[in-house]
Amino acid sequence: QVQLVESGGGLVQPGGSLKLSCAASRGIFGIYNMGWYRQAPEKQRELVATITTGRTTRYADSVKGRFTISRDNAKNTVYLQMNSLKPEDTAVYYCNAVNDYNKYSYWGQGTQVTVSS
Repeated sequence: QVQLVESGGGLVQPGGSLKLSCAASRGIFGIYNMGWYRQAPEKQRELVATITTGRTTRYADSVKGRFTISRDNAKNTVYLQMNSLKPEDTAVYYCNAVNDYNKYSYWGQGTQVTVSS
């Protein structure tokens, strides 16, 4: 079983940047496909970006060109660099890990991102 801890959220003005981190403990990080999801108030949780064990990335259309997902297997950490933030990016951001072998899925506790002037 893997435990995920997100950090890096906060309040930022429109047009600003934030970098989220998700540190994984326990398990072999390299066998997990990683992802970031977000959930705004009264909305369903949605995919933001994913990165596979082979480092293939995928992004929601709403964040393409603004957000970048990356991973550092040596540090058991996945990152989400968010640039040109918009008020509609305001949400709780969750880290997700899916074991590439048994497909078990794990979630972090979430970190709040608020984009407001």
